Amino acid sequence: MASSSASLLKASPVKSDWVKGQSLLIRQPSSSVTAIRSNVSPSALSVRAASAYADELVKTAGLVPLVGSNNESWCQGLDGLASRTAAYYQQGARFAKWRTVVSIPNGPSALAVQEAAWGLARYAAISQDSGLVPIVEPEILLDGEHNIDRTYEVAEKVWAEVFFYLAQNNVMFEGILLKPSMVTPGAESKDRATPEQVASYTLKLLRNRIPPAVLGIMFLSGGQSELEATLNLNAMNQGPNPWHVSFSYARALQNTCLKTWAGREENVKAAQETLLTRAKANSLAQLGKYTGEGESEDAKEGMFVKGYTY
Repeated sequence: MASSSASLLKASPVKSDWVKGQSLLIRQPSSSVTAIRSNVSPSALSVRAASAYADELVKTAGLVPLVGSNNESWCQGLDGLASRTAAYYQQGARFAKWRTVVSIPNGPSALAVQEAAWGLARYAAISQDSGLVPIVEPEILLDGEHNIDRTYEVAEKVWAEVFFYLAQNNVMFEGILLKPSMVTPGAESKDRATPEQVASYTLKLLRNRIPPAVLGIMFLSGGQSELEATLNLNAMNQGPNPWHVSFSYARALQNTCLKTWAGREENVKAAQETLLTRAKANSLAQLGKYTGEGESEDAKEGMFVKGYTY
């Protein structure tokens, strides 16, 4: 993650951590979880790899332009994936993740949707053949001024295409986890949605497009505020669902923690407590028991960045 001199979080031994391998993330055994402190100024909060491989790492991890599309992108990395996943399994990995994105303002074109769905399906089949549980992540980007109905319309097509190709590739639905976007208005839309509306649209789409054989739905936050992501998840768990509806957040878990830490040793304990607060809040939300009491102003801060790329 970055060169450092001090750790932010050093937990007691846990079962696993995330290791990035080309276009997918591999989960493998580890003895601890450590977030490294960057040497940059506290206000910057920019984490960069101080490595001779920095340029190569950037090229390996981002999305690439999709030729013939509406300025859209796709995720590459299928070449040689079978041998890599087989090796990862031997090293102890049991999960893999592949993320691809669809942009509503750019169409999305039929080509982009098909490429996204086909790539996810091939990755999932290859991963299962190597003994890994594939986490399938078709992200509908928040960019845009569209309303929630337009998001539903696009997500409906994307999810249908993904599961069509998963079936075509003989992927075992019981052996995957789905990491989708919630159905929300575009980040720049004038029409905002309540948690109850987000839950209603998202659960309707899940029931119409996702087989109940899929064991878990692990939502991404995608630029929502920490509070929004937690409230929306909680609203989706107010009644029984065919799947376990939970979370796999990055920014919506880390934002306030990183701001609290600010790269300073004296802030480590407070940052740890902030991260624990967010983890507990979302743990309650996936049980439908989150109340929203005692939330900080930082948790309400939106994290959408127009044109954000990984």
